[in-house]
Amino acid sequence: MKTKTPIFRGAATALITPMTSSGVDYDSFGKLINWQIDSGIDALVICGTTGESSTLSDAEHRQVLEFAIKAAGGRVPMIAGTGSNDTAYAIDLTRHACELGYDAVLLVTPYYNKATQAGLVASFTAIADASSVPCILYNVPSRTGVNIEPATYAALAEHPRIAAIKEANSDISKITETMSLVGDKLDLYSGNDDQITPLLSLGAAGVISVLSNVLPRETGLICKKFFEGDVAGSAALQFKYFPLIRALFCEVNPIPVKAALSAMGYCENYLRLPLTPMSEANKAKLLGIMRSLAIIE
Repeated sequence: MKTKTPIFRGAATALITPMTSSGVDYDSFGKLINWQIDSGIDALVICGTTGESSTLSDAEHRQVLEFAIKAAGGRVPMIAGTGSNDTAYAIDLTRHACELGYDAVLLVTPYYNKATQAGLVASFTAIADASSVPCILYNVPSRTGVNIEPATYAALAEHPRIAAIKEANSDISKITETMSLVGDKLDLYSGNDDQITPLLSLGAAGVISVLSNVLPRETGLICKKFFEGDVAGSAALQFKYFPLIRALFCEVNPIPVKAALSAMGYCENYLRLPLTPMSEANKAKLLGIMRSLAIIE
């Protein structure tokens, strides 16, 4: 039995940050937030990797967090991306998110300077100590160059405000080992859209998703069917949307998902350097898959 209150159960969207050459497009952002909530999404993650947090200025990061929490108006749990490779900055952003009323914070592993496993424990502990809300540890070694090991999760699980994991290391064996150690203390969320049903079978509480930017209701249904005991139905949806998931990750996220949402009329297809718009060949493949699923005409 879990000893900590779940932050959410089901699908949370790692939401894009709509932009133009002039800055953040708050009009489109508000419409996206409303559409996501109206579509039944279970939670929203603001200023995560998909939200291009690494190219937001400090002022923009804070303003985006403030705008989103007001726009959501308490309708769904809200999670703020406040992790950094600078622990002191992550603490400052985390405190800001807590003051704004966020329900939880998402803490990515330190990138570029990386850390030892002891360093991960020390850094995450310092941030969690400063937080007044639950913390989700975000493990994405393909981007950060460092993996949170199962024993490290076990040590961090003892902290009263470290409540969950967003796991994107793609190693099912490591994830199984982790859950064998902390499954009664930490909720697991899949960080990979191609592994939602597999990780639900290991006891995951849901997914923090890129796919749900495009298909919020359907991504939630993958989880809902599993929770209702329809494992075959959940797997069938995982299979159905696998080509779209692959297309959404054929170039660095969020390049493809911004192209997809632009084609759906939700935002301008604008990214900040070093990210660049999707290649025409890959974009044609993505839009073809979207047409085959009747997402666009």
